[in-house]
Amino acid sequence: MCKQNVMFDPNKISTLSKYISDSKKILLICHMNPDGDAIGSMIAMYRYLKSKGKEVAMISPNYLQEFLKWMDSSDSINVYIKNYRKGGKLVSEADLIVMLDFNQISRLGEMERLTIGSKAKKVVIDHHFDPGSFSDLLISDPNRCATAELVYDIIKELEGCPFDDPVFRESIYVGIMTDTGCLEYGSYNGHTLRIVGDLLDAGVDKERVRLNVYNNFSADRMRLMGFALNERMVVLDQYDTAYIYLSNADLERFNHVKGDTEGFVNLPLAIKNIRMSVLFIEKKDLIKLSFRSKGDYPVNEFASKYFGGGGHKNASGGEYKGSMEDAIKEFLEKLAYDNPCVEKQE
Repeated sequence: MCKQNVMFDPNKISTLSKYISDSKKILLICHMNPDGDAIGSMIAMYRYLKSKGKEVAMISPNYLQEFLKWMDSSDSINVYIKNYRKGGKLVSEADLIVMLDFNQISRLGEMERLTIGSKAKKVVIDHHFDPGSFSDLLISDPNRCATAELVYDIIKELEGCPFDDPVFRESIYVGIMTDTGCLEYGSYNGHTLRIVGDLLDAGVDKERVRLNVYNNFSADRMRLMGFALNERMVVLDQYDTAYIYLSNADLERFNHVKGDTEGFVNLPLAIKNIRMSVLFIEKKDLIKLSFRSKGDYPVNEFASKYFGGGGHKNASGGEYKGSMEDAIKEFLEKLAYDNPCVEKQE
């Protein structure tokens, strides 16, 4: 048996173990527009449960981003909006539903009502602040840099040792690396790095992950990034802030596909003295905002207060119902008297 170095509520681990043992059909669900942590966590849990002989399925509310489709077992993920009938059948037949990497039921989009109506036992495994009450069992730790880190430790706790499966290890690695920007931001710590070290020592091919996640984009995506930096980036030196805005027309011009703007919000943080970066993207009926910050600048509070969002201190999101022009105007008005960067510097 391996020495455990992470404390869990033993009652929660015992309850999770019983739920798994008692279940016949398990369904894993991630959030809409799943990122590397959502997919990595879900595949990791899927591989573990399959190894225990369980009948388990995975479902995403909508399509995966292109840069994640290379992952082993990703082709086993059902897409709800692609096949509503099959998705509904999976939910209705499950006696255990495990939801990964989200803290609010609204993150399920069109699957929300269906999932709430299920009679299955429901488990949430997540690392975001302020989780909602929509499960029978909540295992949440906002001090973790990624849900994948939490999944790794939960399964290690259940097994007594790290789970020995190469796809599991690679999936955990993808989750951690994508949610920390290759360990550039987020709440990672020494424990996180020890996990990463163990994964690499066990054979995870970091070059394979890096090439597929970060060097697997189209020429159109690269041109879109150049356009965003040259034509759509605004630097607000007085607020230690920069933002990028992209309209539907901008995205169409560069043949945008899901995932093409991944990471754009981080780019302005490379500018000297910029503490906060915001990305505005025009959607069908709203403007999506992504926030990032450096150091001790709580963008999650700003996003929650003014744009109905939330997340982590240095990485958050929100939305605005209205035009791009009005969204930027609203943002600038709020920033003028409630800038998280300025508040922390005083």
